[in-house]
Amino acid sequence: MLIKNAFIRTAAGDPIENGWILSENGIITEIGSGEPPVYAGEVYDAEGGVLTPGFIDAHTHLGMSEEAMGFEGNDSNEATNPVTPHLRAIDAINPNDGGFDEALSYGVTTVVTGPGSANPIGGIFAAIHTVGRRVDDMIVKDGACMKFALGENPKRAYSSKGTMPSTRMGTAAVIRENLIKANEYAKKRATNPDTPFDMKLEALVDVVQGKMPAHFHAHREDDIFTAIRIAKEFSLDYVIVHCSAGHNIADILAEEGVRAITGPILGNRTKIETKDRTIAGPGIMSKAGMEVAICTDHPVIPQKFLALSAAYARKYGLPDEDALRAITINAAKMVHIDDKVGSIEKGKLCDVCVFDGCPFEVDSSVKAVFIEGRRVK
Repeated sequence: MLIKNAFIRTAAGDPIENGWILSENGIITEIGSGEPPVYAGEVYDAEGGVLTPGFIDAHTHLGMSEEAMGFEGNDSNEATNPVTPHLRAIDAINPNDGGFDEALSYGVTTVVTGPGSANPIGGIFAAIHTVGRRVDDMIVKDGACMKFALGENPKRAYSSKGTMPSTRMGTAAVIRENLIKANEYAKKRATNPDTPFDMKLEALVDVVQGKMPAHFHAHREDDIFTAIRIAKEFSLDYVIVHCSAGHNIADILAEEGVRAITGPILGNRTKIETKDRTIAGPGIMSKAGMEVAICTDHPVIPQKFLALSAAYARKYGLPDEDALRAITINAAKMVHIDDKVGSIEKGKLCDVCVFDGCPFEVDSSVKAVFIEGRRVK
């Protein structure tokens, strides 16, 4: 596929005027400006449109909390046990959920989707493309991250059941206990092949060994600090998800090197712990020196409004290039798929979108979407 006559915003460097990209077998092989090479394959003329990396949502429940389905389509929370690291998102994702087609129509080519925040340890997320009939064929990366949750949600899920956790102390203790067990289990398995298999602890081994990112659901300042504390204790590769009050402590978080997936930044403040949430938050944190991505937390905010969320963050202080990076390369970095997607560079998948104007202007529209070099919209 050759895409020509585009204003290319690469999310990796300076924009390219009158640019073109060439892909073979779904991989970008050449990028240039001016007259493109003679190409015998399929050619798409962007006619001066804006070419961007396909948008990436770093935290959603797309395909797991299905639209207009109620209980039958809600598979995001296994709220029967507070410790469920062995749950895998790929076993609950329904590619026929209408949110996938809407996501494509608005330029979202990859989502990181997985369990909700009822459990202190919720399970394994997957990074998937937004087109396909079988989830196995949509995977960009299975085992994208392990979900941990702090704050109100685990308390709400288990306090009424009379079981731990019913407090923030209890939630942190549950997480610590199982990370300690996972470390001990990994050491035993390494020295003794006859160590009895434990599916839950096996799922946590990659986390405690730093091979799988730990994503901590945390809104309030104290919960964010608890996540940092636990992550330091166990040397985890971690990300704070939501980080609603992060702007209040942005200087501290930047000094700690904290990465954050912010959002949803649109809609109502539905919980006490989100009372300080502001659309200006991503800009404040980014300017403080933090690496920031923006998410919809679909279905909290519909998947199609990812770019709109970034546009509002841009309006309220997030620099233009940072807004693009927040839904492309920064989002990819949060789950270590930035070697495949998130920017327009040679060697990466040709996941790109063509807009008829600035992607952050509400009157701009998607003209075409490509995933792995194939036009899908």
